[in-house]
Amino acid sequence: MRAETAATIEAIRKSLRLLAQRMDWETAPHRLEELNAMIEDGDLWSDPARAQKLMRERQALSDAVEGYRRIEADLTANAEMVELAEDEGDEELVREAEANLKALAQEAAQKELEALLNGEADSNDTFLEVHAGAGGTESCDWASMLARMYVRWAENQGYEVELVSETSGDEAGIRSATYRISGHNAYGWLKSEAGVHRLVRISPYDSAARRHTSFSSVWVYPVVDDNIEITIPDNEIRIDTYRSSGAGGQHVNTTDSAVRITHLPTGIVVTSSMKSQHQNREAAMNALRARLYQMELDRRNAQINAQHDAKGDAGWGNQIRSYVLHPYQMVKDLRTNHETSDTQGVLDGDIDGFMAATLALDVSGKSRAEATAE
Repeated sequence: MRAETAATIEAIRKSLRLLAQRMDWETAPHRLEELNAMIEDGDLWSDPARAQKLMRERQALSDAVEGYRRIEADLTANAEMVELAEDEGDEELVREAEANLKALAQEAAQKELEALLNGEADSNDTFLEVHAGAGGTESCDWASMLARMYVRWAENQGYEVELVSETSGDEAGIRSATYRISGHNAYGWLKSEAGVHRLVRISPYDSAARRHTSFSSVWVYPVVDDNIEITIPDNEIRIDTYRSSGAGGQHVNTTDSAVRITHLPTGIVVTSSMKSQHQNREAAMNALRARLYQMELDRRNAQINAQHDAKGDAGWGNQIRSYVLHPYQMVKDLRTNHETSDTQGVLDGDIDGFMAATLALDVSGKSRAEATAE
């Protein structure tokens, strides 16, 4: 067997070992049987919140168990195929089996990474906010580009994307936008994107074609499950209605139906401006509950979620990632040093590599300095 093929097989086995460890393989099949029995109980849906929680747990565990078993079976079949084809001198069959093993190695590595998404709210839907920072029209345009990048990424994952609120820039782009992104592990993947994003490019708004630096900030917080109680007394909030200033077309409100809720103890402000006033109030309250829940998560795990506690201003010294379009092409994450020259691909939503690198760094518990030194 070729050394490269043997290394691929060992990489798959390593991923399977780590995957088994992270999903507690010894108890996972038994837990799946328990969940199946619970779901078959006719009284389960008398408590819809509990039923939905069990259904989500069952689906996630079922996918993990089935994925593990399939990868294990495919590994055995293709490894045996390589040995048999080599014995028979069938080079075409060898190449086919080796290609299968390479694809399997990538899938196993992805499954291993997904197993790291085991935080309390990782499987939840998420709210994602984009805010223009220092830089005027440039930053508003940059905020619009970032929002498009995340929408493209989410759509590529098969997630549902709902625009909750949007405020246009004075000349171009957006001052802010809030999205609700729904799908399994939406928060777990996107939480690593919270922070300040820096853009360097030749400005399309500068007649002298000079290079400009712009900043925008991204906030990410989980949609709170129905079974999580977040109590907000009426005397702790102020509710204002106003006329939306959306981008136009279907997003413009011609009446004062948009809602802004201010949480007085913390100063958190949430808005919703895309639907009727009743729906806006409900959406804004859901966003506020999510923000308050995120604050509680931050207190429990300050190391992983430090970016939420110290986001800082969207400007110099606070960025987590740089997007350079001139004088060279490069996107680089300053936490992990992960980088790519495919800037257009990134802006079109190809950011999985950045998320994976940050997630792995967070789980390893290593500091940026330690990761850089290795």
